[in-house]
Amino acid sequence: MLLSINWLKEFVPFTGTIQELDDALTMLGLEVEEVIHPFEGIKPMVIGHVVECEKHPEAEKLSVCKVDVGEAELLNIVCGAPNVRKGLKVAVVKVGSEMPDGTKIKKTKLRGIPSMGMICSERELGLSDAHDGIMELPEELVPGASLVESLNLDEVVLDISITPNRADSLSVLGVAREVALAFDLPLTVPEYTLVESGDDCSDEVAIEITDADKCYCYYGRILEGAAIGQSPAWMRYRLVAVGLRPISNIVDVTNYIMMGFGQPLHAFDLDRLDGAKVIIDTAAEGEKFITLDEQERTLKATDLMIKDGSKSVALAGVMGGANSEIHDGSTRIFLESAVFQPASVRRTARRLGLSSDASFRFERGVDQLHCPEAMDRAAAMLAELTGATVRKGICKAEPKPWVAPELQFRPQRCRDLLGVDVDDSFCKATLEKLGCTISGADTADWTVVPPSNRLDYEREVDFIEEVARVYGMDRIEPVLPQVKRTLEARNDDCNEYEFWSLIKRWGCGLGLNEAINYSFVGHADLDLFNLPTDNRITIMNPLSSEQDAMRTELAPGLLQNLRYNLGHGNTGLRLFELAHIFEADESSDTTVRESGRLNILFYGDRFDSAYPRMTSEAEYADIKGCVEHLLAHLHVGEPSFTLAEDHVWLSPAVDVVVGNQKVGTIGRINPVIADAYNAKKDVWFADLDTDELSRLYVASCVKFSSLPVHQSAWNDLTVIAPITLNVQAIFDQVAATKLPLLEKMELIDVFVPEVSEDAEETRNLTFRLTFRHGSKTLKDKDVDKERKKVVKSLESALPVRI
Repeated sequence: MLLSINWLKEFVPFTGTIQELDDALTMLGLEVEEVIHPFEGIKPMVIGHVVECEKHPEAEKLSVCKVDVGEAELLNIVCGAPNVRKGLKVAVVKVGSEMPDGTKIKKTKLRGIPSMGMICSERELGLSDAHDGIMELPEELVPGASLVESLNLDEVVLDISITPNRADSLSVLGVAREVALAFDLPLTVPEYTLVESGDDCSDEVAIEITDADKCYCYYGRILEGAAIGQSPAWMRYRLVAVGLRPISNIVDVTNYIMMGFGQPLHAFDLDRLDGAKVIIDTAAEGEKFITLDEQERTLKATDLMIKDGSKSVALAGVMGGANSEIHDGSTRIFLESAVFQPASVRRTARRLGLSSDASFRFERGVDQLHCPEAMDRAAAMLAELTGATVRKGICKAEPKPWVAPELQFRPQRCRDLLGVDVDDSFCKATLEKLGCTISGADTADWTVVPPSNRLDYEREVDFIEEVARVYGMDRIEPVLPQVKRTLEARNDDCNEYEFWSLIKRWGCGLGLNEAINYSFVGHADLDLFNLPTDNRITIMNPLSSEQDAMRTELAPGLLQNLRYNLGHGNTGLRLFELAHIFEADESSDTTVRESGRLNILFYGDRFDSAYPRMTSEAEYADIKGCVEHLLAHLHVGEPSFTLAEDHVWLSPAVDVVVGNQKVGTIGRINPVIADAYNAKKDVWFADLDTDELSRLYVASCVKFSSLPVHQSAWNDLTVIAPITLNVQAIFDQVAATKLPLLEKMELIDVFVPEVSEDAEETRNLTFRLTFRHGSKTLKDKDVDKERKKVVKSLESALPVRI
């Protein structure tokens, strides 16, 4: 937003420097991006007095002028403007100076007559679009004086970045409130006097609103006898300074009020409105409408329109229509001031690619309570500038009146959150300066009613933020948090964010790549995974048909990542995703059950193609080892792995169990599903329940012991077992033997020998047993003794041979 400093000073008596204002606004959250001097380009122009004016002897449309610019000699200037004449005060560019567009003025000859400068029109100076003649200046101006100084155009403008939540600052008044707050200055809103005449006209134009959720209120005033013309120079130049193009006195006044007070207005030619009614309703599907920019727009049934008794006359909150615009012959004006639903205006403006200053403000929200006041202020100004009569009464409809919310504020909560000892009186003074009404200020729990211009006040923390803004963010000293933790309680307060961060650091440290996908998938993807339909949540307004449901599993997203990477030549992938899944649950307060999942995907080459001799592909042991490593990292206990029956999208599938609790499943993606994602090799997958892992993590008690000082001893043991025997059964049996010296047991090799057709199919499983004593070095006989216990236990409990 462009802010004129001179305009600002009409609201607040600021006398400081531009840098002080820049710093104060930026610290309050209104970042000043640039300081602009909008009339810098016309500083070389001076005031000229046309002393003589004769027709050019060789050109009928040219005039030869003698112009006094405050120098010893008169300048001889050839001018082609039809309104140039003797005695006129004009804007002159002398030889050697530059025009705003960069053109350098040189001494030249026009039809044989030398010309020593140029007399300018307003368009050539960038002050308006007027180019039907040169600019005529007031007679009292002094020849040779600076044009900028003579017309009070020595203007400074700030380009302020307004965040979407601060719609209240999209006006001079809004920024003035902030300046008054920052410098403890009084805020003065310019007064106006509205004089109404004639009979009450509040029923002459009927206002009908078909949807109160899209148009909260609509006000209109009738003005008669208006004379359309040019706005006064001070208004035109002020609008130019803030980036608006002067058009006519009617349009300029509506723009002036919008920039000054934040309320967009629109003026209709009342004689072009049919049926003495204004209807706020949606468009017909496919309706054609020509806007003020002479472009034909194709509308949708969701677009909100302003209509008269027979046709659409404006896109509500966006732009007026060519069929009802003000023209040179307009005398009767219908002045509109309304509040439209931000989402409705935003949707229409974005779809049509038609952003305007009005839509920019309506999209963010305007002050409903002061909507009629802005209209009255504009009506008073129009009566003064156009000679119009303002009829008595307001045409209005307000199906959704403004209701101020009552919000909680606790000073102690404010101090706790900011870490600053701000007293109650400072909090109270700050909120009152912001326009809030406070009750219960003598208690610990206040009730605060925000002003109608601050739509961003929705909860207590918004007020706390305001206290921090006014106190000064730069005054809040950074302090390291004082955290006292013990080993016994290190996990007691572990929340989801902390736990997930722990897992993400683990995954990245292991060399896995994190995937972040949308929470939306297509029903077709869920069907491909044979997932149930009764727990799905369908999206009413999906981004696309491929994202019309909330995901009930993370696997479809990771398989899509796999397909994308394969299409781009990446043949070895190690991915993980940590996110929520969503399932319909009528027993929940929200009818939705949201739970955390960790999915890990291994596919293809283990090693990069830069190492051609190291050629091997991911297999079951990789995904199993990865999960074991995670569980060891979390210290949740030793896992067991049991074959899962009838898993719908993993085949084979193995359940991961810690203690007696299942924490997930690992296995291979069903080849039919993998093929649908262009995966020609096995896709190994882990699906883990992070909610259950978090509970185990919090409940776990990490035991610490001193580093071993005595050497370990190991012994390899090969077990010949039926191929149908689960390896986990062997681990469980050895664990049940409870050998105090056994430190670790690992499976290091699997061999399946060839057998005859009638023989039982077996496999040789080689385990490495590691033994260690805490106070001495083990001897061979000690290891042999422990090994015999293992052999005896296995042979007695399982159908195996050693």
